[in-house]
Amino acid sequence: MYKVFVNDKPIFVTDSQQIENNFLYFDFLDFNLKQVLLELENTNLKGVQLTSKNLKEDWKTFQKEFVCIEAAGGKVVDDDNKILFIYRHDKWDLPKGHIEEGEDKRSAAIREVEEECGIAHLVIEKGLETTFHIFYDKKGSPCLKVTYWFLMHTSFSGDLKPQIEEGITRVQFFDTNELFPILQNTYENIKLLF
Repeated sequence: MYKVFVNDKPIFVTDSQQIENNFLYFDFLDFNLKQVLLELENTNLKGVQLTSKNLKEDWKTFQKEFVCIEAAGGKVVDDDNKILFIYRHDKWDLPKGHIEEGEDKRSAAIREVEEECGIAHLVIEKGLETTFHIFYDKKGSPCLKVTYWFLMHTSFSGDLKPQIEEGITRVQFFDTNELFPILQNTYENIKLLF
């Protein structure tokens, strides 16, 4: 199953026949992307389920409906087991950014975390879940952002510096017992990483 978020409401692309409660249901072959996006944006629906008979092929078809943007980022843990967050657009988030041409996912993830947080000495421990969300570009075209996440560790003890030009106003480590209010003010795709 693939979960794609539109303003924190999911589109499930799945081969499961079990229908989610309060979701609009479509057979994959019968759905209209514009209709699905309008329903999610303008109604109280909790989400949309697209049921597929060939998940691998239908996922490729789904992705072709969008301009795909690839990004990479990190869930960074320090020596005290605290987790690094950024604050941007009135929400807590994890640091991430676009993968540049010729750059591999792991290098991009480290570079973006370093740039957005003013941090160093990052070591990737393992890959995490890949997340997907839909947004609109400046022309109003729907884009699918694919973000590759990595669990990272750091022994960095210097001052953190938010990348202000990217709209980041705070960078902070939080203890795991401080996460509840943070996760109440973040995006649904970030919650998947916890």
